[in-house]
Amino acid sequence: MARIDYYLSVISPFCYFTGTRVAEIAKQNGADLVFKPVDIMSLFQRTGGTALGDRHPSRQAYRFQELARTSKKTGLPYHAKPMFFPTNPAPASYAIIAAQDAFAKTGEGDLQALVFSLLRACWAEQKDIAEDAVVGDALEAAGFDRGLTFTGMLSGAETYVRNLEEAVEAGVFGAPFWVCDDGEMFWGVDRLNDLDAHLKGDL
Repeated sequence: MARIDYYLSVISPFCYFTGTRVAEIAKQNGADLVFKPVDIMSLFQRTGGTALGDRHPSRQAYRFQELARTSKKTGLPYHAKPMFFPTNPAPASYAIIAAQDAFAKTGEGDLQALVFSLLRACWAEQKDIAEDAVVGDALEAAGFDRGLTFTGMLSGAETYVRNLEEAVEAGVFGAPFWVCDDGEMFWGVDRLNDLDAHLKGDL
């Protein structure tokens, strides 16, 4: 079975615009999708990226245009300036990691639903995904134990750090970023069709 490592940031609008499509692509192509939340600011620092607030005004202005266009193309509503952005991405990231571990053991829960729920909470629902209650609600709605916000904190923190190191080693420099087990890499929501074509053997 092919494997796709999905490096994501829970505060990335373009990860939000990915929706559930990457999970659908993986399923259609018989690929195993592994979620790897990363600290996007640390990733930028390690790979030559620039924090949003430090970018030239022209780059920031273009980003707003691109967000609006991507929202229309995907049909996903969003707030250009969410009430709770930026926020601490660690709690939600830890929860995804803990849920993925729990799923590996029990086969219960919907990981993609959890990831999308947290991203939607930030970008469409004006919620702070650094709050335990918000993360707990997302876990519960996706079929996981809301207590994972606490029981999975230690292992989540360790894996979160390891994900960053793996991302840098793999050549990842942004999010969403997909790395296939054959070494092919795809960056950005606008490369989902290319990922699909590659898995089908057409690209």
